[in-house]
Amino acid sequence: MTNIKMLVLDMAGTTVKENNLVYKTVQKAIQKEGIQVTLDNVLEHGAGKEKYTAIVDVLHACTNLNDKEIINIANNAFEYFKATLYDTYNENTINTYEGMETFFSFMQNKGIKVVLNTGYNHALATKILSILGWEEGKQIDGLITDDDVEKGRPYPDMIELAMQRFGIHDPLNVLKAGDSAIDIIEGKNSGCGLTIGVLSGAQTKEQLENAHPDYILNYVTDIKDLLFS
Repeated sequence: MTNIKMLVLDMAGTTVKENNLVYKTVQKAIQKEGIQVTLDNVLEHGAGKEKYTAIVDVLHACTNLNDKEIINIANNAFEYFKATLYDTYNENTINTYEGMETFFSFMQNKGIKVVLNTGYNHALATKILSILGWEEGKQIDGLITDDDVEKGRPYPDMIELAMQRFGIHDPLNVLKAGDSAIDIIEGKNSGCGLTIGVLSGAQTKEQLENAHPDYILNYVTDIKDLLFS
């Protein structure tokens, strides 16, 4: 499996430990509009997606509202979400998983690029990197956010942009990993050589299995043993 030249790794729930704070904020934003949804509803229908899309998809799945009603509620909920989440993320609410920076360094020393991609916008993603003390060109090689591309997950645009930036021409040389089914679908739509689901974040093993990843691991750091044991 050493033909892998680049890892494209999700952020929240995969490389960033935030105890589903983003999805709890999505839930709160929807409930503020008078719609009762559970955290499980949000995780099932919204995990891994650009967050406005996540809100719309949760509303479609969990209510009988018409499209116009959903758009009106989603617009209001998303404005609340954006205003709330940016201030909620701080050094007291997010961390990383044990051994993550050692894992990044190991992969880089093997000549493998480490790229984070996310349904967050660039402003929020870079704030998270700053809190964790991560920088592009140091702990990670690159960051691709939803607003860097025309179409986010499950479309291949973010992975294709990462490949362009690092001169990788064959998607079979790319491994995509994340904690939600849409991460896996994104990887498959990109033609990635390996797609990995991880159990450290939003979705269950059964939910990940629905997307048919090549492997399901407990943590993204377990990729080291998968590739090099």
